[in-house]
Amino acid sequence: MNVIETHGLTKRFGRVVAVDGVDLGVPAGSRFGLLGPNGSGKTTLVRMLLGLVHATSGEIEMLGSPMPRSASTVLPQVGALVESPAAWPALSGRSNLRMLDAAGRLFSSPAARRRRVEEALEQVGLGGVDRRPVRAYSLGMRQRLGIAAALLRRPPLLLLDEPTNGLDPRGIGEIRELLNGLNTGGTTVVLSSHMLAEVEALCTRVGLMDTGRLVLTDEMAALRAPTGRVRVGTPDPDGVSRLLGRAVDERDGDALLVRADDPAALNAHLVGAGVVVTELVAERRTLEQVVLERTGAGADRFGSTGPGVLDTMTRPLRAGPPPPDRGARDPDDAAPPPPDPRRTGPPHRPDDPSGRVRR
Repeated sequence: MNVIETHGLTKRFGRVVAVDGVDLGVPAGSRFGLLGPNGSGKTTLVRMLLGLVHATSGEIEMLGSPMPRSASTVLPQVGALVESPAAWPALSGRSNLRMLDAAGRLFSSPAARRRRVEEALEQVGLGGVDRRPVRAYSLGMRQRLGIAAALLRRPPLLLLDEPTNGLDPRGIGEIRELLNGLNTGGTTVVLSSHMLAEVEALCTRVGLMDTGRLVLTDEMAALRAPTGRVRVGTPDPDGVSRLLGRAVDERDGDALLVRADDPAALNAHLVGAGVVVTELVAERRTLEQVVLERTGAGADRFGSTGPGVLDTMTRPLRAGPPPPDRGARDPDDAAPPPPDPRRTGPPHRPDDPSGRVRR
């Protein structure tokens, strides 16, 4: 069963075709990576799924219902982070989440709402700094707050656009651990990213976009299938080359790339011939190789590591319930800085790609 299906989904902005006839299927319970360089149409596709941008043509079905016609019943079941998360800068992260939770359609007691907010803050590592106003947050902390907002209602489907933007390597690893834990609990995770390493480390299925088209959809395990070659390290590469003859494809220093379908049988053959084997690794394709084959784009168009802006939070993430409150645990809990009278209004919202300002 697919939790997301699109058929011929297309979006044009004037003469520009941002998304071109995309047929997408996201299986329930998967960790789906929507991969593509900046400008490939990923964010526009996510925005159409959420009803933030109207499709020029095509069909969308989410959680078994047509979109955007069923948005009022579908979207409360979807946690989303799209582009830069918006928040009231003069309020703390906790206050922002409380306001967001109170605006939802789901009725619950004040105690239940407080528990949801506290759990979301703890899950993303903001439990100890929630008294800071959001304007004092780093880029990485704002991303964590945006993910917390997406987790508030414990949705069965998460749609996250570049969720690790602004996080340092430790923060990226913590977000990955959190999403893995949520997925183990039954949440379907859809992650849009231009980071090859991020998608390769987290996702079980990948959709590759390029210039508005979905050019590939497959299981990660199938994409990273063995190439039929084995890397053999040995102190005597010349002797091994003579022994194996034409089965040797390449030489890399003291290592040889050998065509072999059964690494164990190759190892037994070498050891039986008296060869000292220091390395024996079955070669697999990398996601970068797959991207290069399908789009002609290498790592210069796809990031290999996270953005350079570091996340200042180091508190670990939690996929389970929060621990009991033991009072302030961080120096920043003592008191927030005085409010800035120049920044008390609602957050700025970027213009819609069509040119209309979103209200």
